[in-house]
Amino acid sequence: MNRRQLIVSTAATAVAVTTPALAKPAQTTGPSMPQPPVAKKIPVVIEQLGRTRTDDYHWMKDDNWQAVLRDPTLIKADVKEHLTAENTYREAMMASTLPLQQAMFTEMRGRIKEDDSSVPASDGDWNYYVEYRTGDQHPRYMRVERQGAWMADGQPVTKNFVVAPTPQLLLDANALAEGKAYSEVSAASHSPDHSLFAYAEDAQGSEVHKIYVKDLATGEVLPDVIDSATGDFVFSPDSQWIFWTNRDDNGRPDKIFRRPARGGETTLVYEEADDGMFIGVGRTADDQFIVIGIQNQETSEARYIPAATPTAEPVILEPRVVALRYDVDHWGDRWVIRTNADDSIDFKIVQAPTATPAKTNWTDLVPHTPGRFIEGMDLTKDHLARQERADANTRIIIRDRAGAEHEIAVDEPAFALSLAGASEFETTTTRYAYNSPSTPTQTFDYDMATRERTLRKTQQIPSGHDIADYVVERLNAPASDGQLVPVTVLRRKSTPVDGSAPLLLYGYGSYGIPMPASFSTNRLSLVDRGWIYAIAHIRGGSDKGWGWFLDARRMTKKNTFTDFVAAAEHLIDRKYATAGHIVAQGGSAGGLLMGAVNNMRPDLWAGVIGQVPFVDVINTMSDTSLPLTPPEWPEWGNPIEDPEAYDYMMSYSPYDQVGPKAYPAILATGGLSDPRVTYWEPQKWVAKLRPATTSGKPVLLKINMEAGHGGAAGRFDYLKEVAHDYAFAVWAVDKGWEAA
Repeated sequence: MNRRQLIVSTAATAVAVTTPALAKPAQTTGPSMPQPPVAKKIPVVIEQLGRTRTDDYHWMKDDNWQAVLRDPTLIKADVKEHLTAENTYREAMMASTLPLQQAMFTEMRGRIKEDDSSVPASDGDWNYYVEYRTGDQHPRYMRVERQGAWMADGQPVTKNFVVAPTPQLLLDANALAEGKAYSEVSAASHSPDHSLFAYAEDAQGSEVHKIYVKDLATGEVLPDVIDSATGDFVFSPDSQWIFWTNRDDNGRPDKIFRRPARGGETTLVYEEADDGMFIGVGRTADDQFIVIGIQNQETSEARYIPAATPTAEPVILEPRVVALRYDVDHWGDRWVIRTNADDSIDFKIVQAPTATPAKTNWTDLVPHTPGRFIEGMDLTKDHLARQERADANTRIIIRDRAGAEHEIAVDEPAFALSLAGASEFETTTTRYAYNSPSTPTQTFDYDMATRERTLRKTQQIPSGHDIADYVVERLNAPASDGQLVPVTVLRRKSTPVDGSAPLLLYGYGSYGIPMPASFSTNRLSLVDRGWIYAIAHIRGGSDKGWGWFLDARRMTKKNTFTDFVAAAEHLIDRKYATAGHIVAQGGSAGGLLMGAVNNMRPDLWAGVIGQVPFVDVINTMSDTSLPLTPPEWPEWGNPIEDPEAYDYMMSYSPYDQVGPKAYPAILATGGLSDPRVTYWEPQKWVAKLRPATTSGKPVLLKINMEAGHGGAAGRFDYLKEVAHDYAFAVWAVDKGWEAA
């Protein structure tokens, strides 16, 4: 057998199923327990690398899934019937939580300032911002003429109005969403000359976008709509062209196109031959170049087009080499590059001449320091601002062209400091946001020359919030190999630390994505009920540097799972929790974490919430038609070609490792239009878990039939989903199913 080939065959003899193939929950009267759907079994034998596995629920994957992503009504009838039955069963089982869900939703909505707006971003003659009106589910994109003094094209500009200028509506996303089950504006941007406004809409949750361009002088949405886009686009610096990223039939970004900004003939600018690479397009901070970024989790390449010749062929800055990562920006007279070159695990910043930016000409600007991960940077005319991460906290460093540096400091045990950057190049002002698990977000403008800080906005909590009522703590849980895993804890001061309080433990741990110790109004609906909320900053994220990520991928992936277990055990040892009174929660790759720890230590959890969980690992990473499979082989390994990767992956794949165990209560969620974790992953997981569990505790599935990976798009509809999941957590700890 060719090593790239998968042999899939249906078993010759069907397994006898004594219960109805797609039994619906029984209609109950009186105290009878609702009955779960029973999924039919159609064994499919898969031979791969000399190994054989059997998948009883392979049928749940729609053979026409690409079309279903674009039009969910095309889903197979038997799959739809089963998903509908699962939703009905879950609703019946959790019916007793409806008052709690409503109460939590009301609380969460009450913490949102409904008539709100962002701090304006200044650019040229205009201030751009978004606003919400009371009752709005979606934002309104606005601009207003700029007052005061600023620099433009190197010259001072001053405008003072006797009467305040009238704001201009660029886009009302509420009107765009009217009559649609799902609508999300994923990206929106004005042209550099401020004459056009473009926005990308996903109208089904599948991340397949249409890009619209609006003439701001006439208010007309131009008729030449861009189809099948990722949502990533940029105007050329001269505003004459628009560049965008195409999404192919398998849901992957594969091409960069260009056309006149107001419509016209489309030209292919770049096509990526490697299915394992992500691509995107943007402008440099100084607007001197258009840059195409190409990367996966371990390899990068950038190609640039001079702003003076936007129709020119892109030029390679440094050819891709496996394990070399870099991203680029331009600082007026030189390239500035963030890179892991020269064994700089936690990255460094180098510079290179504009005309000769290849690696041979890179010289260090900010040297590598182990354990200090440089996450990103922002350039203005005379300053470089960078964001760093260490010990699960962030800091911002300001550097001027002469090399002098200073830090924007924060003094709390756990917090989130995020660099928003500047919205124009010729300025000394950058923007950043600060919050912590107990502290609402504060947005500051910071003068990098004078070091003067101006508070522009404090997040308002209309229903009230007193920081003094809460305690934020940072623990360090010892892992099995001696590493210390940071754990951030939020609780009310009145909540005892004696093991009596229920605890929700959240984790992710993949792709180098850190979990910030940030503020969330939604969590207060648990914390104010006497719960403790904890975040495990486990390996697989970059919470303690990029090496923290590298220690938990491919053949060391299990460190992610054992770190999470270690965090739970440490919380138990320190009397923050008791085994069996913890609810574990994670989403997407964090859902993989949930599936793994559910198999490893089911005794620790009262409940497990796997949100859009990546649990069918071996099958998904063996299916090259799926959008994220080739791009994610650097993260997980390639089980099609590598027997060692296959065996290691199989040893933790949550779906494959389900067995007869006393599992906790389970809630799996998904979206029918999700291209990242397809609906059949949680569906198959639940189908396999339910007959396997020996605990008698329920296994529930919630599939949003009108959304994708991120759930509902509206800001209030999304809160209903959060309230549902938190109500499940309370229900799991209280064993609410016993009264169902």
